[in-house]
Amino acid sequence: MARNLSGSGKSPRTFFDANLLVYSDDVRDPAKQQIAVSLIAEHMRQRSGVLSLQVLQEYFVSAIRKVKLDAALARLRVEVFANFQLVEPNLQDVLAAIDLHRLHGFSYWDALIIRCAERSGCGVLLTEDMQHGREINGVKIVNPFL
Repeated sequence: MARNLSGSGKSPRTFFDANLLVYSDDVRDPAKQQIAVSLIAEHMRQRSGVLSLQVLQEYFVSAIRKVKLDAALARLRVEVFANFQLVEPNLQDVLAAIDLHRLHGFSYWDALIIRCAERSGCGVLLTEDMQHGREINGVKIVNPFL
């Protein structure tokens, strides 16, 4: 069962990192898979999920390398995940990500995810790759697997 992270009946606008998408296909960790599938379904149903083109690219690479998903199936999954709102990074996002990297020490790629979450109005970023509970520019980093 998905945990509502806002405490209300409606999920907040939420940005998904690629690792959540990958776990939805990873049968090697059933607990994480169940959480990921449930969160994806909840946010698709409520139309509150957001991700970027970068996340779709990272998902595809990880799905075929780490989970050993067939490339054709991974492509179909990208099409499904594209039903979330998509953010296409622009020059301002790149520059803002560079500043986040410089100011806070995030990797450039993580900083770009944070920036896209911020620009798209998300209050929550779901990821297991960054510091749980930290808030950057109004975006709270949440590791749903804790």
